[in-house]
Amino acid sequence: MSQLSFSAETHKNLLSRIPHCTGREVADWMRTVEDGPCFLRFDEKVSWLRHEHDLAYGHAKAIIHEYDMRRAARRLL
Repeated sequence: MSQLSFSAETHKNLLSRIPHCTGREVADWMRTVEDGPCFLRFDEKVSWLRHEHDLAYGHAKAIIHEYDMRRAARRLL
């Protein structure tokens, strides 16, 4: 499960800034995580994303949290 330590509002704000800061849309990052290695732990996913794609910690954490939330929502359908 995601280990988000910032508020839902901060998460939303981080996601809205990701395209400007990274040059890629959030949907592109979701595909990158989906196609990436299969890590089980949240912090492993964040670390991989940070180092593989040179992202700031907050952006990587927000992307992984969003990915985990979307994946959980798909399982509920």
